[in-house]
Amino acid sequence: MSFKTGYIMANQLFLLSMPGGSEWILIVIAVLVLFGGRKIPEFMKGLGRGMREFNDAKNNVKQEFENGMNEPPKPAPSPETKN
Repeated sequence: MSFKTGYIMANQLFLLSMPGGSEWILIVIAVLVLFGGRKIPEFMKGLGRGMREFNDAKNNVKQEFENGMNEPPKPAPSPETKN
């Protein structure tokens, strides 16, 4: 594959992955039709609540990890001698 062919393929993939202005308008209209004007604020509130819970859980895991890294190492148990 030549550089030009690779460049064209990458450029086409980029164009397929990013919606343009008219696509965004169609997406907004489809969301309005499917959910209605009254359901969208409830949907956004639920989405915001879910994002907040996710970020809280992420921060808790990060904090626990950092606390675990800052703990002094526990001494190894001494081997018991058998008689």
